[in-house]
Amino acid sequence: MTQGAGRRDDRRDRDEAGRARSSRPRDGLGRPLPYGTAGVARQPEGVVRTPGETVAEAQRLLGRGMPFHAHEVFEDAWKSGPEEERALWRGLAQLAVGLTHGARGNAKGGALLLRRGASVIEQWSAGPEKLRTHGLDLVGLARWAYRLADRLEADPAPVDAAAHAPRLTGSG
Repeated sequence: MTQGAGRRDDRRDRDEAGRARSSRPRDGLGRPLPYGTAGVARQPEGVVRTPGETVAEAQRLLGRGMPFHAHEVFEDAWKSGPEEERALWRGLAQLAVGLTHGARGNAKGGALLLRRGASVIEQWSAGPEKLRTHGLDLVGLARWAYRLADRLEADPAPVDAAAHAPRLTGSG
């Protein structure tokens, strides 16, 4: 909106498909930086990966302290994967966003998203879908998320995203 005029400002950055997408550089936690600043390359959107590729790429990004980018990888899986697996990938994306918020210093939002994602992961691991876990340690991931949520609620100081990143296929 243009201030005071009540009109929409359509001079926004757009991607090739015409969707609004800021071209501002971002840091490793996805926060916008001033134009002209060197940032971290963004994850390309809409990449279709196998479940194994999704897990490997997300783990690589989590290990580098880039949970915002890992969230985008999980989001691609949830949007392009089979309908019956969307809740799993959405829950994993929520865990990554929860870690992102915790690293940014938003303890309340981080704890909320970690608990929400953990609840989805727990439901998935207990349901008939549990056979399609793609090697993920869902019990360990839920335990990790609840522990980190407890930590954020007890101490709202930002966490180091790389140091607090979960192991997706091993114990959380």
